[in-house]
Amino acid sequence: MPDPEGLVMHGGMIAVVNVDSGTRDEMLGMLERLRAADVRALARAVSLAEDDGPGARELVAACRSYREAALRIGVTGPPGAGKSTLVEHMVRWLRGRRDTVAVIAVDPSSPYTGGALLGDRIRMQGIAGDDGVYVRSMASRGAMGGLARAVGDVCDVMAASGRGAIVIETVGVGQDEVDVARLADVTVLVLVPGMGDDVQSLKAGVMEVADVFVVNKSDREGAERVVAEIVAMQGLSASRDGWLPPVVQTVATTGAGVAELMEAVRRCAEAKKGARRRGPVEPRGLRLDHLGVAVKSIAAARGFYEALGMSVAHEETVEHERVRTAMLPVGESRIELLEPTTEDSVIGRFLAKRGEGLHHVAVHVEGIDAMFARLKADGVRLASDAVRVGAGGHRYFFVHPASTGGVLLEIVSSPRASSPGTPIVGEA
Repeated sequence: MPDPEGLVMHGGMIAVVNVDSGTRDEMLGMLERLRAADVRALARAVSLAEDDGPGARELVAACRSYREAALRIGVTGPPGAGKSTLVEHMVRWLRGRRDTVAVIAVDPSSPYTGGALLGDRIRMQGIAGDDGVYVRSMASRGAMGGLARAVGDVCDVMAASGRGAIVIETVGVGQDEVDVARLADVTVLVLVPGMGDDVQSLKAGVMEVADVFVVNKSDREGAERVVAEIVAMQGLSASRDGWLPPVVQTVATTGAGVAELMEAVRRCAEAKKGARRRGPVEPRGLRLDHLGVAVKSIAAARGFYEALGMSVAHEETVEHERVRTAMLPVGESRIELLEPTTEDSVIGRFLAKRGEGLHHVAVHVEGIDAMFARLKADGVRLASDAVRVGAGGHRYFFVHPASTGGVLLEIVSSPRASSPGTPIVGEA
């Protein structure tokens, strides 16, 4: 049990503080000044978090009580894309809406001192005199992924200071440097004309995590081609949570297109917030339930499975489905043999069209009603119009092969005794 003197309560959190009382009092005083928007306290707290000094972890833990308030915008892209100039105009747009802003500019490390070269900060002189903007340069210190290791902690400190938005600019990144997507609410990928095959090389990595694409320096020749390449790439991938990343053209040196970019950022943040509000379906009890195999004759087919050492645990004829079933347990799952009793049944038509073989894959879940509602809301093509009850009282619905990669997928849950019997086999 920790010493009671080592427990600190702040913002509804209890942190175990393994520091002396003087350091603890100093840390709590810094936190109070930080919450009061004291810029000097913010600068000291950021330095403490970046250097992992005494009391840093306790300070960051307390700051996390307030971290959800700030919108985190990640800006990434290859070297020379104009990220710093674009960030300056993004900050001006946010300030025009009276948001207080913090900027984390991650610069390459000096090979001699390990510190930041401060190139990004030099390029942001236009916002240097604004009291509502706090700009902090950080050295990457050799960390891969485009960010320094302490950026997450620094973001929590900045959010606790009451900043309404935090803009995180990475160093020039390559294909697999996607750390910014973990920290940012919205990830902006900046590209430029004249990249040649670079768009193709980035495709398999950082382009997949972008929430908004920006084609900067779009007054140059080749901008429309870059836009076309991005749009073509999007046509080969599915949208995430119903959000299709827009492509915005900008000229950072003049600020052209920045308003459109920030509106896209705002829409994306709202879309993600709505998805979080709906909440993910908790796939409790998720496991493979069975494989449904259509056969012309159970009697003829079962001999093979029995030769493997399997045995039929249950047979049933479901009259209203016009199908005969045989269940063969395989560990925690089963193989379900399906034999039609009439040629015009679902399984009968399947056999006539495709022959014997895999008819469907069944996955067991709990919370099946929530799963059905979520998939329907997400636009997944369903082969069932409702959650139904079939053989053995199991509740189920089917997902059409068009949404699953070519196989009929059954979502099934445990029996519910009060449910009336309805068909279990769906149309393929």
